[in-house]
Amino acid sequence: MFKKLKEKFNSLYIVSNYRKIMPYVKPYWVRALLAVLITIPIGSMDAVIAWSLKPYMDVVMVEKNTSSTAYIPLLIIVFSCLQSLLNYTATYLNTWVGRKIANDVKIDLFDKLMTYDATFFDKSTSGDIQFRFNNDVDMACNGLLSNLKLFTTRVFSSVSLIAVLFYNSWELALVAVAVLFGALYPLTTVRRRIKSVMDKTIFSGAAVMTHYNETFSGNRIVTSYNLYDYQDQRFRETLRSVFKLGIKVIQRTGLMSPLMHFIVSLGIAIIIWLGSYLIVHGEITAGNFVSFITALIMLYNPIKSIGNNYNSVQMALMAMERVFSLLEQKPRICNKPNAIKLEKINSGIEYKNVCFEYVKNKPVLKNVNLNIKVGETIAFVGNSGGGKTTLVNLLPRFYDVKSGAVLIDGRDVRDIDLISLRDKIAVVFQDNFLFAGTIRDNILLGKEDASPAEIDKAIKAACLEEFIKSLDKGLDTQIGERGVLLSGGQKQRIAIARAFIKNAPIVILDEATSALDNKSEAVVQQAIDNLMKDRTVLIIAHRLSTVRNADKIVVVNYGEIVEMGSHDELINKENSIYASLYRAQLK
Repeated sequence: MFKKLKEKFNSLYIVSNYRKIMPYVKPYWVRALLAVLITIPIGSMDAVIAWSLKPYMDVVMVEKNTSSTAYIPLLIIVFSCLQSLLNYTATYLNTWVGRKIANDVKIDLFDKLMTYDATFFDKSTSGDIQFRFNNDVDMACNGLLSNLKLFTTRVFSSVSLIAVLFYNSWELALVAVAVLFGALYPLTTVRRRIKSVMDKTIFSGAAVMTHYNETFSGNRIVTSYNLYDYQDQRFRETLRSVFKLGIKVIQRTGLMSPLMHFIVSLGIAIIIWLGSYLIVHGEITAGNFVSFITALIMLYNPIKSIGNNYNSVQMALMAMERVFSLLEQKPRICNKPNAIKLEKINSGIEYKNVCFEYVKNKPVLKNVNLNIKVGETIAFVGNSGGGKTTLVNLLPRFYDVKSGAVLIDGRDVRDIDLISLRDKIAVVFQDNFLFAGTIRDNILLGKEDASPAEIDKAIKAACLEEFIKSLDKGLDTQIGERGVLLSGGQKQRIAIARAFIKNAPIVILDEATSALDNKSEAVVQQAIDNLMKDRTVLIIAHRLSTVRNADKIVVVNYGEIVEMGSHDELINKENSIYASLYRAQLK
């Protein structure tokens, strides 16, 4: 009972997914419908060949008369050529429609991907995202449409061939149809057999892609640490896992085609025995029998291999389920209805009883309270993993608080429109991401319509002027993927220019100089000083020498604010944690 209900639910779920994909089919419905309609004559023409053999056998082979059937070979040739031409047309239309639909779905998925919060990316690998957002779409759209053509062709072919069977002998036709349903029955168990294995296969396939991505991005680490054997071993282990899962799929479904082949062969044997009896007793002619056997073989032959095609269809359907589950997911961090647009920051920022955790019951921030006035520079220092970066990441809503609130001018940031909130914040990270393209392209990310004067001002403020003048192509110099052709200091200054041209009233500096040597740090620090002028600044600092001039230094340890004050106040405070950290760094 439970199994039947489950199968019924799965059938309804498949129908539901087909309904969901219809809006993507709608713009191309004319070509899609034409591709399906063409399969009617493609399939039906199989019956012409089988049907034509009856008069040919009865007249030529029995009556020895060739004059009245001379047209039949020519008719077969014409119909075969027409069938081939229609088959090419249907394949072309299916491919065109399938790729168009796949592109539209990928665009929607890509847009969805950009709305996911930082937690999603923290828990996902690059291979997983690539597989789920790209490969699954190809498998779902192209796989379903190509198999749809195959199945519709087979359906119309089967209907027309069954008509030929009944035309020649209804007794033999009943036996043939019963055998046909018996051969198709094993297909009803395919989905249940491969569902759990396919889920694991997807995970392993994504792991393979992750290995490629890691080797590409971490090629210098692999080389410098001689990690060839280490990477090779990990890759081999993943491939072994993929291999085992592939074998499991074959073990669970591989017997279907041989079983169907046996049932079909048994059916043909029964038909030959029964047909011989009917011919001997004069109930059918030799022409009827030859025409019947030809139609039967044309009907049964595809059935022998249909199991493999049906496996592909089930995999495509499961890929479609995964695609629509992604499209239907609602981002955790999104705008509330009637979200307020942040036009200007007048008074400042407040952290009010803020608590946060990445993992349930493992708090990272505990009842944090902090006021930051407009124009103030606040530096966050403390032990590694103490919650400094997390505290700052709550402001642009990379994450949302578990309890409490982050307020701007007394308004909870969760009530503010996300676009307008993030427009007011510029971020410079420790390891800034640069996109493949030119220096100009990356600077203009801060403001796409910036004027040449604004670009020049940003370049000067970021101390990039001398560096850009030394390049043959200047601002139009290609920097490679992730800015691989630039030094750390150069990448940081481009990121600062990007933040400068954005001209946001709030600036977040997340250990922006900690990965640089002293010479680079001095230049970048000058660029940062220029960026900080007349703005509210939140600095996460590892090198305490860079925060001496901050209006307020906040010491965060184990998720709590343990000290707060200016450099002079904290350095002279008795038993000061900041003072001990500062002196330790000086030593």
